Amino acid sequence: MKPSTKDQVEGKYHEVKGGIKEKAGRAINDPVKENEGTDEKIGGKVQKKIGEVEKVIGS
Repeated sequence: MKPSTKDQVEGKYHEVKGGIKEKAGRAINDPVKENEGTDEKIGGKVQKKIGEVEKVIGS
């Protein structure tokens, strides 16, 4: 698997995982868990974008 594709897949995984964690934190009224989920979701989006840029550049 190319590094750009790997970054995209891992980024999507973290984006989804973060979204679930964020919603679970909101449901159980745990702001720390909600914030962790938000952070992981944003990190996943960034990693996914990096993979997309690498794919365009050809790395």
